[in-house]
Amino acid sequence: MPATLSTTAWPRAAIIREVGLRDGLQSIARVLPTAQKIEWIRDAYAAGQREMEVGSFVPARLLPQLADTAALVAFAKTLPGLKVSVLVPNLKGAERAMECQADAMLVPLSASHAHSLANMRRTPDEVVADIGRIRDARDAAGSATRIEVGLSTAFGCTLQGRVEPAQVLRLVQAVLDAGVDCVGLADTVGYADPRAVRELFDLILPVAGDRLNCGHFHDTRGLGLANVLAALEVGVTRFDACLAGIGGCPHAPGASGNVTTEDLAYMLASMGIETGQDFPRLLALRAKVAQWLEGEPLHGVLWRAGLPKTMQVPDATAATATA
Repeated sequence: MPATLSTTAWPRAAIIREVGLRDGLQSIARVLPTAQKIEWIRDAYAAGQREMEVGSFVPARLLPQLADTAALVAFAKTLPGLKVSVLVPNLKGAERAMECQADAMLVPLSASHAHSLANMRRTPDEVVADIGRIRDARDAAGSATRIEVGLSTAFGCTLQGRVEPAQVLRLVQAVLDAGVDCVGLADTVGYADPRAVRELFDLILPVAGDRLNCGHFHDTRGLGLANVLAALEVGVTRFDACLAGIGGCPHAPGASGNVTTEDLAYMLASMGIETGQDFPRLLALRAKVAQWLEGEPLHGVLWRAGLPKTMQVPDATAATATA
């Protein structure tokens, strides 16, 4: 078969949402002091990041690592242009997110029935009903907090195995009907591959349109960046990532964590896709977090190899100012 040239039209820009303060730290038993987390937010902002998930409103007895989420939202909201999101597992958590005036609340919804029971203690359809109640409460309160659903285990599940694409499509339609603002697909346990990513996003996009606007990939089996690339090819331009590749899922033994923020930023920049990241500041923050988390498994390669000499890095001041 003769070779053909790629006709992919790469986007001019993409968004990286830093989720290390929530998805990363919840997977680590160590509790970082609030002051260090605030320093993390401040330094990430200085490095050009304009979307951050700073915590989760879950009971402190379950996740003491995230007990200071309200304080982190309060600080993050003082930074101009920063979109602040939090994870909420139920209506009570949503009410706290609205009280803090978070810009967005992310509600996790497992496509896998088994994972939903293990992670949320409710079936997927029960969670969909909860999402409807959250939407009603948000509207009744006149809150501006957006509701985003993260559809976890969309590509497969360590507990259940295969997750049918038709089930993912059904749940996406259900939450859209419930009035959520946007939806993302998550490879929670690292089962996705580029072909599966393209096929699932191609299936969902005609139904969700621009409300399907986030890819959340884990690098469990080394395919995280390849899966991002596959999502880019079908038009997705917003991705979650964790500094130093921390994170994971308690139901995915051996998982290596989320796509690494600095490696993702480098891949996009090297392709000419703007993300507004200041690499020296981003890598300095990674080194700082590595000290705070000494002894914990960290991931990524850019911190070791550095930027190639052939790569032209935009002026840091201009990138920060226009991000």
